[in-house]
Amino acid sequence: MAENQVGGQQILLLPEGASRVLGRDAQRSNIAVAVAVANAVKTTLGPKGMDKMLVSELGDIVITNDGATILDEMNVEHPVAKIMVDIAKTQDKEVGDGTTSVVIMAGELLKGAGDLIEQGIHPTTIIRGYKMAADHAGKILAEVARDVKVEDDATLQKIALVSMGSKNVGDDNTKAHLGKMVIEAVKQVMEKDASGRRIIDHDFIKVEKKAGGGIADTELINGVLIDKEIAHPGMPRSVKNAKIALLDVALEIEKTETDAKIEITSPEQMQAFLQQEERMLKDMVGKIVKSKANTLFTQKGIDDVAQHYLAKGGILAVRRVKKSDMEKLARATAAKIVTSLDDLTEKDLGSAGLIEERKISGERMVFVERCKDPKSVTIFVRGGNQQVVDEVERSITDVIGAISSVLIDGKYVIGGGSIEIDLANGLRAYASNVGGREQLAIGKFADAVEVIPRTLAESAGMDAIDTLVQLRSKHKGKGGGVEGVDINRNGLSDMLKQGVFEPLKVKQQAIYSASEAAEIILRIDDIISSRGRAPAGGSGPGGMGGDHHMDE
Repeated sequence: MAENQVGGQQILLLPEGASRVLGRDAQRSNIAVAVAVANAVKTTLGPKGMDKMLVSELGDIVITNDGATILDEMNVEHPVAKIMVDIAKTQDKEVGDGTTSVVIMAGELLKGAGDLIEQGIHPTTIIRGYKMAADHAGKILAEVARDVKVEDDATLQKIALVSMGSKNVGDDNTKAHLGKMVIEAVKQVMEKDASGRRIIDHDFIKVEKKAGGGIADTELINGVLIDKEIAHPGMPRSVKNAKIALLDVALEIEKTETDAKIEITSPEQMQAFLQQEERMLKDMVGKIVKSKANTLFTQKGIDDVAQHYLAKGGILAVRRVKKSDMEKLARATAAKIVTSLDDLTEKDLGSAGLIEERKISGERMVFVERCKDPKSVTIFVRGGNQQVVDEVERSITDVIGAISSVLIDGKYVIGGGSIEIDLANGLRAYASNVGGREQLAIGKFADAVEVIPRTLAESAGMDAIDTLVQLRSKHKGKGGGVEGVDINRNGLSDMLKQGVFEPLKVKQQAIYSASEAAEIILRIDDIISSRGRAPAGGSGPGGMGGDHHMDE
C-alpha cells in the first residue's frame, strides 16, 4: 500500500496493491531499459552488422537487421522501451532510414545522462544541455551538407547503395540493380506543389512481393500489379493498347435497401423476372461497350451473367480490386474512377500499353504496364524464399525513404562515421564556450554521437578506441575531414572518394528524435503502477518481455 506521513498522520495515496518507484531508482531503471533496447539493435549497424532472428509465439520467423522491424517484433512491455520503439517508428515513417542509428544514439545519450546524474547534476540541467547540443548539431549539419541535383544519378546511386549496405540482399551488382530501380521509381512519382517544392508520396510506389526466382528477378513495372485474376475464363488473357475503365459500381443486381417481398405465382412470371434481370445486366455491359473500353477494373462484384456479356464483348475484367489499388491505377493510367455507369464516357478511360494475366509461383496476377508517364509504379520483389523476399522488401522501403529524403531536401552528408566525428568535434568546441554545467551535457552529447563510428569499427573487428582517436585527429581543423571507417579494409579511408553518402534529412531526424526521446525519459522521476503489480522494470534493467539479455 503506497502511503505517506504528514504530521504523524498516515495518508493513503494509492489503493492496496499499487506500487511506485521514485527518484534516482526510477531514473536508473529507465536508463537501464533504454540502454538494453539500444544494445538489442546495436550489432546490426553497418555493412558488417549482424542479423537478428525473431520467433513469434506461433513460430513465425523474421530474420532481419532493420532496426524498426526488430523493435516492432520484439513485443516490448516496459513503457520506456515503448518510447524507444516509437522513435524508431517515427524515423522510419518520416525519412525511411536510420532507425538503428536513432535508437543507439538515444541509448548513448541516456547512458551519458546517467553518469552525470550520479555526479550530482540535475536532470533539467542535462536536458537543457542536450537541447542546446541538438540545435548546434543541426547548424553544423546544415553548414557541411553538400548539394545534389535530381539528374545526378551517380550520387543518388551511391546513397542508395549505402542505405542497402547492411542488408543481406545479394552482391554489389544486385544492390546496384535494386538501387537504380528505386531511383527511377521515385523520380517517376515525384511531383511539385504550387510553391515548386518537390513532393513524393510513397503510397504510389507499390512494393509487391512473391517468393520464387532470385533477387535479380526483381523488376520495376511502369504501372500497377494487381494481385487478382481475370474474372471469367472466356475473357482475353492479354490486351495491348488497353483502354481502361475504373468503376466503383457493382455489375450485379443489388438488393433493395428496405426488405422487399416479390411474389411469383407462375413459371412465366419467374421467367419474366429472370429475363428482366438479364436485360438489366446486359444494359450495364452495353454502357461499358459504348464507352469503347476493352479493360475493366471494379471495386465491387460482377454478376456471372455480366461476366458472360463482358467476355462476349472481348472485355478483360477484374473485380473486387482494393480501393488503394484503384487509386494507383487511376494515377498510372490517367483514368477516372466512375461511380455511375450512366456517366461513363470515353474521356474517363485510361490507357496502358499492355495488360496481361501471368501465373507467378502458382498464383495468377494481372500486370498493368507500359503506361505513358505513370504517376504510380510497382516494384515486384522476387527472392529464393519468404524470408529473403521480406528482407528485400524492407531494404527497398529503406532506399525509397533515403532517395525521397535527398531529392526533397537536395542535400547529403559524408557517411561512414565521418559526419559524426565532425559533429562531435564541433560540439566539444561549442561546449567550451558555453560554460556552466550544461557544457558537461553537451560533452556527453558529443560522446553519444560518436557511437556510430565506434559501432561501425566494432562490427568490422577493429579497435574502437584507436579508430576514434585517429578519426578525431584526421578531422581537426576548420571544415572537418572526409575520413571515415572503411569496413572493407579495416581502417580509415576517404569517404568522399569511396562515395559513402547519406541524406542530410536522415541525420537531422536522428539527432532531433534521439535528443527528444532522451529528454522525455530523463524528466521521469516517479513510476506509479496502480494495477496491483510492480512497475515494469522496477526491479532492474528488465521489463522487456522477460529476456533481460537481448543485447548478448
